Amino acid sequence: MSKLNALLFDLDGTLINTNELIVESFLHTLNHYFPGQYEREDVYPFMGPPLIDTFEALDKERTMEMVAHYRAFNHEKHDALVTEFQGVYETIRTLHENGFKMAIVSTKIHETILKGLKLTNMESFFDVVVGLDDVKHAKPHPEPVQKALAALGASPEEALMIGDNYHDIEGGQNAGVKTAGVAWSLKGRDFLNTYNPDYMLESMADLLDILQVGANQK
Repeated sequence: MSKLNALLFDLDGTLINTNELIVESFLHTLNHYFPGQYEREDVYPFMGPPLIDTFEALDKERTMEMVAHYRAFNHEKHDALVTEFQGVYETIRTLHENGFKMAIVSTKIHETILKGLKLTNMESFFDVVVGLDDVKHAKPHPEPVQKALAALGASPEEALMIGDNYHDIEGGQNAGVKTAGVAWSLKGRDFLNTYNPDYMLESMADLLDILQVGANQK
């Protein structure tokens, strides 16, 4: 088996805690277009897939208008509502220092990904960023993962896709890479386990054990 040395990360809910930002952005938009019809729990299923897919299923005529409404609020509130998951920055920095090739593979647009990485001081750790506007097909289609692998110069056998939602795991599996779910996913560990990831991370630091980083120092 090839040694894992290329790490592909989802962003929202995996590296940075955007849960509150996303929930508030959906409620702000849906309460504007469908007053009184949506509560907090109702928007959880919308988290993960591309915005266009979600809004198109609700109202084909006003899809792009709703996307614009969502994004305007999301960008305005971004820095106030995004927080860090404990231990993520330290783990990513350690992986970077140990020479791992790392990419972001997200269903967010490229510009917003960079905004999140900059806010959490992680932009220098990632060689490659693949956003929704960089591909024709979003996860779980293999294209975003394949594009990241090509840009990193990595083969599927040496790669691991890490994410908090089913389309991260399925996208990785469809591209032939190993996968890891994160137990801090808003969807919950049990939900992710039904998609059979190769690993389930209790904390991001678990990656250091899986990849045997620092094993010689123990």
